[in-house]
Amino acid sequence: MDDKHGSQEVSGTEPLPADDEQSPVHPETRKRQQDDDDGGGGAEWQINRARTAYLASKPTRLTRKNLALFDSKGAAKKTRTHCESDNSTSTKTLSTTASGFAIQARQNGILDPLDSKPPENLEDMRKRLAEPRSTASPPESEYEDYVHTVGEAPNEATMVGEMLPLLKKYPKGYKRALNQPFTAFPRGVGLNNGLSAPQPDYVEGLGMEEYRPFPVDKYVDGAVLYKDNPRSVTLPHLAGEWKGAGGDMREAALQSGYDGAALVYARNQALAYQGQSDPPGHASITTFTTNGTQLNFYAHYATLGEDGALEYHQYPVSSTSLVNSHEEHKKGRKGLRNEQDHARTLSYELRDQLKEHDKKKRSGGLQPLAEGLVPSLPEPTGEPHDGHVDDDQGDGDYEMDEQQPTYQPTPPISSKHKNSKTHSHSSHSSHSSHASRHLQHSRHLHKTTHSSKDPAAAHSSINNGSQKRKAPPSRGSQSDSSHRSKHENDWTKHETGRLYRNHPDGTITWREDDENDDND
Repeated sequence: MDDKHGSQEVSGTEPLPADDEQSPVHPETRKRQQDDDDGGGGAEWQINRARTAYLASKPTRLTRKNLALFDSKGAAKKTRTHCESDNSTSTKTLSTTASGFAIQARQNGILDPLDSKPPENLEDMRKRLAEPRSTASPPESEYEDYVHTVGEAPNEATMVGEMLPLLKKYPKGYKRALNQPFTAFPRGVGLNNGLSAPQPDYVEGLGMEEYRPFPVDKYVDGAVLYKDNPRSVTLPHLAGEWKGAGGDMREAALQSGYDGAALVYARNQALAYQGQSDPPGHASITTFTTNGTQLNFYAHYATLGEDGALEYHQYPVSSTSLVNSHEEHKKGRKGLRNEQDHARTLSYELRDQLKEHDKKKRSGGLQPLAEGLVPSLPEPTGEPHDGHVDDDQGDGDYEMDEQQPTYQPTPPISSKHKNSKTHSHSSHSSHSSHASRHLQHSRHLHKTTHSSKDPAAAHSSINNGSQKRKAPPSRGSQSDSSHRSKHENDWTKHETGRLYRNHPDGTITWREDDENDDND
């Protein structure tokens, strides 16, 4: 690392000075001191130095203005690595390999496997790892080759390369990333206070493009892992940590606990956006740790602690050897692939839920009407008043979305729309008065269709004491007198003296006053 920065500092057009040319260092230093004493340019340097020292001594008072000052003073050092750039912020962060990381992680609510509690679906997870697969297991010769290669792996990177064939590779859209820090993960969300961004050796999930047209990066905190990458892995459910031969597996477990907590946080944010959550104690996130010989699986979920803060659990699910025997090797490979399939299923399910929720929000459901446009009496047209269509057209599953990539507005008065828990508050408030009028009208039509015993109640529920408005003349009222006489028995007299007629489609036709006079 030092050599890398050294080469950056001396890179330029002029050659390095010889050793004998570097001797006047001390005179230059004395000259700077003299300039400082004379009040020259060195005075400004001393002021800036004192200001920097003052701000650094009081980190709690760092403001955006002060941070901008630090950024301007460090503009010439933009060639630093990601880890060093973390240290340039107002609060220094600890990497997963740094001293003090374990203590800080515990303060952030990340529990180690000893303190974690078993998830409520632990047995289901263990059964899933052991489920048989439809594909053939690797032959014993392949197992023997594996034992030989991992035994000779000189470092962690080689170990990763030798183990990747144990993992399943999926078609495009569902991708993996190796040893990449979560540069887009939000800071200061509790679990990562004072810590560098999570950086698992392995993570896989859907690409951000798979969520379109839903802007998942805008509405779900922590969903997108990598900054400025429109194809970033998004909302993964599986991560892994590797160690080389003889590596510290306790450190790998500590790192996977941090990785799993970040994935749990993102999933909970995605569910909360829809007004949902996983069942209490249910683990949907899995991580694994391995050094090529031992393979461990962990379940991750979050609960509220006694102080009301979130606690992130990391509970051991299963452990197996990849080198002791051919049978154990097959067991470990099968567990990895089964967990990959399950994580992929959860990723697609969550993606579909988010897209469907976004579709319903954007469709708006009921369209608002201006006050006074809803008639007091049913329109005698013989057609449904609200233009209602089948609910199925407004609540399709994702297959329908793929066939119709352009989302269509949801039809009005959908029963699923009215009862949806995920309908936004703003949309509900903007349509509530109109929906109420439609609901009242729908109930009226339903009542008059199935029961004609109490037309007075139906009439009063529509008028509700307001000024009555006459409906347009019906086709029957426009007929000649002989035609009216022929159908005179079809009219029923209301207690108010007006005559009305029930139609098979549930609508009501009211006779005009002049027709009532003729009838009386």
